[in-house]
Amino acid sequence: MQTIRQVEPASATGRNKQIFDGLQKALGTIPNLMKTLASSPAALHAYMSFNAALGEAKLPAAMREQLAIAVANANTCDYCLSAHNALGKLAGLSAPEMGLAQKAEASDARTAAALKFAVEVVRKRGMLPPSEVEVLRAAGYSDGEVTEIIAVVAINIFTNYFNHIAATEIDFPVVHSAR
Repeated sequence: MQTIRQVEPASATGRNKQIFDGLQKALGTIPNLMKTLASSPAALHAYMSFNAALGEAKLPAAMREQLAIAVANANTCDYCLSAHNALGKLAGLSAPEMGLAQKAEASDARTAAALKFAVEVVRKRGMLPPSEVEVLRAAGYSDGEVTEIIAVVAINIFTNYFNHIAATEIDFPVVHSAR
């Protein structure tokens, strides 16, 4: 049972209504995460703004979804794991690619380096030695891309933790974390 109540679209006003209308138009639905975050219009707006900014990142959408899947699995967030598997499919990822991402693995070494780094950021709470950044540089990532990887990790930690606390009901085909 959810611990934080959702804002129903029919009762949404102001910024929440604008965001809900945009989500309905873009996705054809309003995910339960957004309805629950809407209990604080500021939190929903912050999340949506951060997410929109990352849409302008150099990292492609498919890689951002792989990162989200790896982080969700590391944090055992089945809501986000389920959501990002659905979004990953929309971004062009195959089921095997998403399965590998869940294990912080990829068929190409460059993506695998980013996924391993992201999971280490989660596990070590960001306290990584400089050598970990050097591994990413050796894989071909610029400082800007390293920064974007960290940003993707951060936004996903926010939603992972929020969903744990809110007990957000999963409204996507369910994918369970594997540890």
